[in-house]
Amino acid sequence: MPNPKRRHSKARTAKRRTHDALAPLMLGECPHCHEPKRSHQVCPHCGYYRGRQVRAVEEE
Repeated sequence: MPNPKRRHSKARTAKRRTHDALAPLMLGECPHCHEPKRSHQVCPHCGYYRGRQVRAVEEE
């Protein structure tokens, strides 16, 4: 198995790791309750997805 002959510099390591950062969540507006929700997910506030209720949500 090949091994590196010389160590990589900190700059080279940092350049490789620039793409490892986490991206922020993309939020859209729920058409039913107008709260922010992730796309293609059931709304955590009202339980609706694609115009129908798919999960019962407790009222606070």
